Amino acid sequence: MLKAREVLLVGEGNFSFSATLSENAGDDVGVTATCYQNEEMANRQESAALNIKRLRERGSNILFEVDCTCLKDHEAIKHHLYDCIIFNFPHSGRKSGVKKNRILLVRFFQSAIAVLKDNGEVHVTLCNGQGGTPCDSPAREWHNSWQVVAMAAEAGLILSEIRPFECDMHQGYRCTGYRSQDKGFHVEGGLTHIFTRSLPYTMPEKLKMERTIGKATVCFEIPAELSEYVNRNFLSQQSHHPVKTVQEQLLRELKSVWPVCTISLEFPELVTCRPETLQKYEPDLTHSEVYWIKPTDTYIFNQSANGQEDGESMDDQQSFTGSYALRPSLLFHAQEITQNEEFSPGTLYAVSSLIFQRVPVSPSRSPAFHQLLLVGMFPLESQPLKCFQESLESLFASYGISFELVQTGPEQQVWMNSKMLPKFGRITSMPSLASDLEGLQLIVVSINLDHLATLIFGISDWRLLWSADPRFLQHFELNPLGTFRPFSLYPPSYIHDISFWMDPDLFEEINFHTVVREAACGAVKDVALVDRFRHPHMGHASFCYRLTYQSSDRALSHSQVLGLQSQLRRLLPLRLQVTLR
Repeated sequence: MLKAREVLLVGEGNFSFSATLSENAGDDVGVTATCYQNEEMANRQESAALNIKRLRERGSNILFEVDCTCLKDHEAIKHHLYDCIIFNFPHSGRKSGVKKNRILLVRFFQSAIAVLKDNGEVHVTLCNGQGGTPCDSPAREWHNSWQVVAMAAEAGLILSEIRPFECDMHQGYRCTGYRSQDKGFHVEGGLTHIFTRSLPYTMPEKLKMERTIGKATVCFEIPAELSEYVNRNFLSQQSHHPVKTVQEQLLRELKSVWPVCTISLEFPELVTCRPETLQKYEPDLTHSEVYWIKPTDTYIFNQSANGQEDGESMDDQQSFTGSYALRPSLLFHAQEITQNEEFSPGTLYAVSSLIFQRVPVSPSRSPAFHQLLLVGMFPLESQPLKCFQESLESLFASYGISFELVQTGPEQQVWMNSKMLPKFGRITSMPSLASDLEGLQLIVVSINLDHLATLIFGISDWRLLWSADPRFLQHFELNPLGTFRPFSLYPPSYIHDISFWMDPDLFEEINFHTVVREAACGAVKDVALVDRFRHPHMGHASFCYRLTYQSSDRALSHSQVLGLQSQLRRLLPLRLQVTLR
């Protein structure tokens, strides 16, 4: 049953589909049926006059000489918005090739979007094999298909559903072929492609923030490529986000083995961090993977004699001896948790927050993710490391997660690995150095909750976790523990290369990935180095990278990708002083 209230049908031949749809849909649905021919030519088709009469008896609107590529210009259509626009078996004419049919689809989609409601749908039914999706059976080669998903993307539409075209549901429907020719299309095995609007891409911008660290108030900017990751509150009390669900489920399971206390401490995005401390807490985290922050301004507030606070710029004082960075790991706060007056042996203390790491553009690693930190002291004889490993193994057994034990001096650690992302979590044990805690072992567990959520809910692309499209969270509001069903099916991908000259001694690859993330608005799924050579006389090196553009939640068209690629070529020389080839 059609849920729409206002339906527009274009490209009708004998109006048999419109008539059947109008009768099946009920009185609450308003049907506007249009065809390309004039009324005289339309009535020449078999049963057309009867079908037109059926439509008019039901109060349906019938329009002739309507060009589906110019809907917004039609006087009777342009002032209306429709819940559903239907185009069955579009064809540009006779033996026209796939390119002409693609052009027809693009023009139709761009025309339809102008008279479509915000939550409306566009239905396009194609013969089996034409669409260019895996649902076609047998599937044509991509270049020989109509590439319907990519054509719809030119109008900002995504493919949300594919249904078999069920002729039996439309009694009396007869396909008349292109512009009512006698030879109809092969409708058996046809597929109806349902398209909906997607959110647009926007250029990321630096965010100005202010945080207090000790007596200092630090003003700074969040890098542009991170702007969509801050202030999202995925772990808030009212959130239905899958990352929060995973955390709650995990802590609930751990509570059946150990007492668990959730810490309400909030760690600021900006922390003081010296490079030498990285090896102590995160030995696998390199200096270049940290978002080091240069404050735009820093103020020290001193209490004056009259009780007023006077702000004094840091420029007038001795600068802080450390460095500022966006929080790269919660492990930096593990010792702080153990020193809290409420900390006691035998209890597992849990804290989670967003952390930031500069990583290459790839399908497996994200520059921002939520980390869960668990800290506790337990008796040595209870073998806490082994107990934690066995507990987590039993919880994650069905998600392809493996555990790897590594001995490092007096410390033992167990890495959690998946096929997509090795070392996404770890369990670390170390003997207590405090005399009053002798015989106890400190256990520290850190887990990338975002990656765990993608594994548990079957989310194919980590970028979906950050989607602003309300359909993502609606899925988890309705079905909190169910496997995720994508709302954008079979998104097209586009490959583009970019080459440039640069002094290899000054080139740091992670900086290139940072520019790609910003210039492409997060639309690049993967970046790979495909060629590198050094000029024998000049000393400069040439780098060639291959970029894979693909979006799992927004429409991404060929023309849009060309614009993003041009944007990257404009930004690269400005940011990295490279010479494009």
